[in-house]
Amino acid sequence: MLTNHCETLMKIDLSALTTEGRNTDSENIDMLSTEEMLRVINKEDQKVALAVEKTIPAITQAVDAIVGAFQKGGRLIYSGAGTSGRLGILDASECPPTYGTPREQVVALIAGGHQAILQAVENAEDNLAMGVDDLKNIQFNASDVLVGIAASGRTPYVVAALNYAKSLGATTVALTCNAGSEITQIADIAITPVVGAEVVTGSSRMKAGTAQKLVLNMLTTGAMIRSGKVYGNLMVDVEATNQKLVQRQINIVMQATDCDQPTASDALRSCNGHCKTAIVMVLGNLSATEANQLLNESNGFIRKALTNRTSE
Repeated sequence: MLTNHCETLMKIDLSALTTEGRNTDSENIDMLSTEEMLRVINKEDQKVALAVEKTIPAITQAVDAIVGAFQKGGRLIYSGAGTSGRLGILDASECPPTYGTPREQVVALIAGGHQAILQAVENAEDNLAMGVDDLKNIQFNASDVLVGIAASGRTPYVVAALNYAKSLGATTVALTCNAGSEITQIADIAITPVVGAEVVTGSSRMKAGTAQKLVLNMLTTGAMIRSGKVYGNLMVDVEATNQKLVQRQINIVMQATDCDQPTASDALRSCNGHCKTAIVMVLGNLSATEANQLLNESNGFIRKALTNRTSE
């Protein structure tokens, strides 16, 4: 069994992958002082944001596709393995508390399931059937958007998921750090921040992982802004699940309306702690019922609700 596994591994050619390259600037990193070592790492990290910047046109396409899916009741689904899968889970898990989204709107799948969040599951990323089955288990359909995340761009679990999603007619997005990789050939939209060889050869949790995290931040943040979840730069759909967030809601209403704390607190109490409603109440001098109706008519966009209020 071990021999067959080794033979399979020998067939995988990693030499063409940028993420597997040898970084000449860190070849002697083990001989440096601690501070010098950390400066090498930091210098490499500084390249990541610039690599992501080059992919903004593709990220724009993806954000617009995600917003379109949301408007039709579709979902954003992430599929990944190892570090890539965990980054997807991190991003998806933050959407409900930050933006008040339903927990099923942004979903992350990881090869190996829940166990793989905390520790590696042997051969899970190589399981083609699992990549498809995990999508079937959440009733993935053509209304959804699938983002396949794989630093290498060749992870079988992700490849299978993208092929399945494409066969259903869903929009597919590839997020990888290797140009021309397998998943970029499959997906409708390819986001490829090429960050170069890692400080520790092949350790794609470093620069590649950072690049993936930056892109995922942009995908969900951009989609939420375009969905009316942000007013100015305030997260006006934040859920108050602890005392810090209760105070944050009050601060958001105060910042959005220039009102004092008692006014903000009273408005939030009147609408059961819904920031958007409280803001429209204060700015429009409305009751909670009136403000809520305006928001519903405006698909949750505060500026549109206030404009509709003015035009009445």
